[in-house]
Amino acid sequence: MPKTNGKQQVTQQVTQQGKRNRRAYPAEFRVQLVELVRAGRTPEELAREFEPSAQTIRNWAVQAERDRGARPDGLTSAEQVELRKLRREVKQLRLERDILSKAAAWFARETGTIPSSSNGSSGS
Repeated sequence: MPKTNGKQQVTQQVTQQGKRNRRAYPAEFRVQLVELVRAGRTPEELAREFEPSAQTIRNWAVQAERDRGARPDGLTSAEQVELRKLRREVKQLRLERDILSKAAAWFARETGTIPSSSNGSSGS
């Protein structure tokens, strides 16, 4: 159920593990606050008027600068999305590799044969 602070609707997000309970602000809201920062309002001033903390607003403004190409320090939002996707993919591939390795070892024990080493290491 969305919470309302009188000015903006905000939803709660919880991960599958239930570890994070962070508010997800709509993209339009974040963009509007970043534009207000660019127009000269301080994050502290906006934090008093709206719900996000001043640090959160500063973080949004810095990330918006990175996304525009105005700041070279750090990843753009698109790069962050790609990095998360690639990390998930690597995790899945490692899991699959481990499963295949265990399956090969099980079959080798069951059949009494030892599979040839594909990585070239011979234990020396």
